[in-house]
Amino acid sequence: MPVAGIGSRFVALLVDYLIWTVAIIVLVLIFSYVDPSLAHFSKLGEKWATAVFTLIGFALYWGYFTLFEAFWNGRTPGKRLAKIRVIQRSGRGIGLFEAMTRNLLRVIDQIPFVYAVGVATIFLTKQHQRLGDLAAGTLVVHEREQLDAPNSGSSARSLTAGIFEQPVVAQRRNSMELAATGIQRLSVADLEVLEGFFARRLDFTMETRAALAERIGASIQAKSGLAIPAGISTETFLEEVAHQLRDMARIR
Repeated sequence: MPVAGIGSRFVALLVDYLIWTVAIIVLVLIFSYVDPSLAHFSKLGEKWATAVFTLIGFALYWGYFTLFEAFWNGRTPGKRLAKIRVIQRSGRGIGLFEAMTRNLLRVIDQIPFVYAVGVATIFLTKQHQRLGDLAAGTLVVHEREQLDAPNSGSSARSLTAGIFEQPVVAQRRNSMELAATGIQRLSVADLEVLEGFFARRLDFTMETRAALAERIGASIQAKSGLAIPAGISTETFLEEVAHQLRDMARIR
């Protein structure tokens, strides 16, 4: 997944702010209608109305980005239009904590005007992260669909996916069966490690990929007591372990 640059992030932010601005205008219109009515009855009611609408305004500003990113796979409407999303640096999707952290610092990224601090940090960091991303450990990346599209040029994933992924899956399903007792000794955390490796392995050199597979395989074998069958590669073994872990999680 290539890291998103300034251009696509600007498009996403522009769309999100247009939506947010419309919501604020609606809120102001409602407030302009309700506030005089409350003031007619009591000053206390007017103060409460002001406090409530101020709180709603903050919730719209901060909650818009936070809730969409937390519960819509790292995307806001603007990010979806620009085909980008927020993920953790490990490659996994973000949760509520990461979304809250990166968006609480959005106010600082806007200082002194038009996201000057955020733009500066995006240019200065290797993975185009603003301060909120650095604090939350997140990245903004292009959607995977762009990489899998036909005739996508020189995309390494598109060119190599058929070479490295499909034959391995066929071999895994036809030639191996692992003991269920060994699989049961593993946890969801082990599955997350495996999924992270599978999602990023095509980005590694063959030497790095093989070394990581061996390290993860040794850890899995130590915890589960399983052995890699003769004639089976370490990656094929790890894929079968992940497959059975997914099945076990669904059953539970």
